[in-house]
Amino acid sequence: MDYTLIPYSETGVSVELATFSTEAGITEHHAILHVEPRGELFAGQFQRLQQAEEALLHSAACAGACVVFKRYFLSDATNQVAAISQHETAATSFIQQPPLDGSKVAAWLYLVHNMDVAERDDLVVASHNGYQHLWRMGMCAPEGDSAQQTTTLLTDYEALLQRYGATLADNCIRTWFYVRDVDTQYAGMVRARRENFEAQGLTKNTHFIASTGIGGSPADTKALVQLGTYALVGFAPEQQRYLYAKTHLNPTYEYGVTFERGTVIDYGDRSHVYISGTASINNKGEVVHVGDIVQQTYRMWENVEALLAEADTTFDDVAQIIVYLRDTGDYDTVRQLFDNRFPHTPCVITLAPVCRPTWLIEMECLAIKERKNPQFKEF
Repeated sequence: MDYTLIPYSETGVSVELATFSTEAGITEHHAILHVEPRGELFAGQFQRLQQAEEALLHSAACAGACVVFKRYFLSDATNQVAAISQHETAATSFIQQPPLDGSKVAAWLYLVHNMDVAERDDLVVASHNGYQHLWRMGMCAPEGDSAQQTTTLLTDYEALLQRYGATLADNCIRTWFYVRDVDTQYAGMVRARRENFEAQGLTKNTHFIASTGIGGSPADTKALVQLGTYALVGFAPEQQRYLYAKTHLNPTYEYGVTFERGTVIDYGDRSHVYISGTASINNKGEVVHVGDIVQQTYRMWENVEALLAEADTTFDDVAQIIVYLRDTGDYDTVRQLFDNRFPHTPCVITLAPVCRPTWLIEMECLAIKERKNPQFKEF
């Protein structure tokens, strides 16, 4: 993994860029964009962010790349999204998870070279070498309670997958559930997801899906849940495997939730490792180091490291990190910890309460590792 810091001083935006490439294969980029606040309104910050995005796409590293996916982290989604032109050629989500660096907006972008990227059927489809990568972001169903909204979202998504001959159980690789007021609404989402999964054959005896379920407010004030998804069509079942790190973590179903700790997709030339939202937990499902943000951060890293090791990867292979904090007062401490350990890895720290009140911090990440798997098609 190659890491580059690109400062756009005129726009006051810095880009943390991770680039994965092989000699003859597809090049992938993950970029985190940070905006210097400059004491201005949201419109000014967002305009500068867009200018930096455009500059990035014309930079030496990214020239000719297509943007597949964008996530904007906003400080006030309801008011800010209304001021944004939302026509995007990439799969795009806007979620209220305020960046904790003092800005009103940050962004995560995923870019690829030499793939066919197009909007189809409310999806963004990136196609290459017989694979179709299906991205769908920002889904809301603002009627009913959190359980009813989750049921509607999953049912609608399953119908969308069917158009591609795909199913939730066989093809969905990664999900993100953003839950408004997570302390009160998370339980309804969890219950509805479990019931839907059981109907789709996703049980503790089969498998679940890598996921993050975290606090976050959609722009629509009636929406209690927002769903983002990534699915893959055209791969063999043996290309997918799951991560458990049982020395450090317990199966999620033991405490009533239904997601995988991590998922690996093996291609002929690389592996993608999707690490779900991970916190300070032990292999009995207990929160570790209650009330101590520093020790919770260390244990969280230890858990993620164990998951990565099971995939034969390390933090050196990680392309991006998202950190979720419950308490804004912990930002300076956590920022320093991450800067010391991961000085080059693209990372954004946001305000987003974790699903248990005693969890002070959670992180997710994605790693890419070069492989030689001649039995599989290259990425």
